[in-house]
Amino acid sequence: MRTIHDPRYSLVIAKLIQIRDEKKITQVELAKKLLKPQSYISKTELLERRLDVIELLDWLNALESNPSLFFNGLNFDAVNKP
Repeated sequence: MRTIHDPRYSLVIAKLIQIRDEKKITQVELAKKLLKPQSYISKTELLERRLDVIELLDWLNALESNPSLFFNGLNFDAVNKP
């Protein structure tokens, strides 16, 4: 199973989307902060593109979200592991 299809990865992306939505940041605005095209954000959020750990930290920084709090807020026990 590829990582991008792992339910735990889907949970990470869902949490990033939730943070972006709660902060009322559009995909375009986030893309500008990351110096990336909007399609990069869209493909990542649609699970068509995988983030590596450095990119994840960049996203959290752009969203002004603390990485420790982000990971502590994830409940991997709630999803089926492959």
